[in-house]
Amino acid sequence: MKLSEVKALLAKAETVEFSLENGNKVPDHFHVTEVGVVSKHFIDCGGTVRNEKVANFQLWDANDVDHRLKPQKLLNIIGLSEKTLGMEDLEVEVEYQSGTIGRYDLGHDGQRFVLLAKTTTCLAPDKCGVPQEKMKLDLSQLIAGPSCEPGSGCC
Repeated sequence: MKLSEVKALLAKAETVEFSLENGNKVPDHFHVTEVGVVSKHFIDCGGTVRNEKVANFQLWDANDVDHRLKPQKLLNIIGLSEKTLGMEDLEVEVEYQSGTIGRYDLGHDGQRFVLLAKTTTCLAPDKCGVPQEKMKLDLSQLIAGPSCEPGSGCC
């Protein structure tokens, strides 16, 4: 989800809520402790130099259970980040701590923002020798072609 989409959703929202993909809610008293730009300059396993840049939100559960972040307050924080950091309309990544700090993509289910699991993959499968995944077939599910039964005249 791009930053512009987040801002459009916040502009219409009465509350700011986050949940994990499994339905577990981020506690209502969370704080957004950072809004920023994260840049990654790296080389992949095939030797290609890459640059990635994302808008980053960091969520934190505090012990002040009466805290509630309002949509306009988050919009103000985003606006200040855009102005001060020159933040572009980037994809949003969210950092949130469960067992350790996790990085998530961001979605929306019509009611709340959803932290979507990120996965890794090979960025150069054609260069580093990763075999393409073969299609798995269940032979019992294959539709048999015309059969040759006794008396059918096929033999």
